[in-house]
Amino acid sequence: MLKSISDGLRHFFHKVSNVRPIIWICVYLLNVPLFALFYSLLPPGEFRIPEGGTGDFGAWLYYSIVTLTTLGFGDYTPMGSGAQLITAVEVLCGLVVIGLFLNAVGSMKSEIDVTSEIEKQHAIHSAAETAKLKKTIPIIMHNLNRFLAYCYAVTTPYDKRDTSESEYDASFGFNDMRDLYRPSRLPIDHSYRPAVAGLRKCAESTSLYLDMLQNRVDLTLWPELLEDCFSFVASVQMFADADNITVDAPDADGKRLTGDKMKEHEREISKAIAEWNGAPVAAEGNPLNPYFELYDFIKKNAAIAVKIETFLSSKAFQTD
Repeated sequence: MLKSISDGLRHFFHKVSNVRPIIWICVYLLNVPLFALFYSLLPPGEFRIPEGGTGDFGAWLYYSIVTLTTLGFGDYTPMGSGAQLITAVEVLCGLVVIGLFLNAVGSMKSEIDVTSEIEKQHAIHSAAETAKLKKTIPIIMHNLNRFLAYCYAVTTPYDKRDTSESEYDASFGFNDMRDLYRPSRLPIDHSYRPAVAGLRKCAESTSLYLDMLQNRVDLTLWPELLEDCFSFVASVQMFADADNITVDAPDADGKRLTGDKMKEHEREISKAIAEWNGAPVAAEGNPLNPYFELYDFIKKNAAIAVKIETFLSSKAFQTD
């Protein structure tokens, strides 16, 4: 029983503490005309009215103010039981409302202090995470630029690749990928491996660095960056046909191609890509299905890489 009463009181004070102080001020002021109305309805003789005093509503407003504020000048004196009872109730109402008002002020002050402390801790945390992010920007940007460079190489015909400027063009077509097995001709690539092999290796490296970024920095402070990093990493991990494209292409018997057979296979694929007239959409039994997936992979992840690169560039030059 006592526990139930205690819980009820705790719940009540929790509720009233959340009422804004301005509400209690309004309640306090509304008591003045309300009790003045009660006094005006009492029969004659309930009050001793001073000489020269009146019994109109204005006089009862005056008496209500004096009573509510506990001034008690004594010029208007309650004589009857009804007047004494209403006067006592008004005094108690005034004290209770004042108490609730002060309680609400204290609660609001505590709320302001807590909010201020939370904002302070958030600012400290944000500054620390921003500093960590800025430290990782150079290596992340380096990998993103390499990835976009290989995207350029794979999606640009060999004779059109510029060794000095390798700017990825998002509007490339599927046929533009016909020389993906030719060397990249990129200044950063001194090997003779196929451009698509360099793209795959660079995509995996970039994915590792973006995954590291998610683990080391609280990217929830930048939701769009977190989403882009997650999408890039997930896409690289799900790129199932990468082996078939680069190193493990099978022959008709399912065995891995090597040497001249692999070269011949690459020439046939390059020719098929160059001559393809339809939309790059996978269909059952089509040997170009892995390359359609590569096409979609580059379209999606290059766009994400550009977006991440733009964001990190803005952060790199942002002053604290």
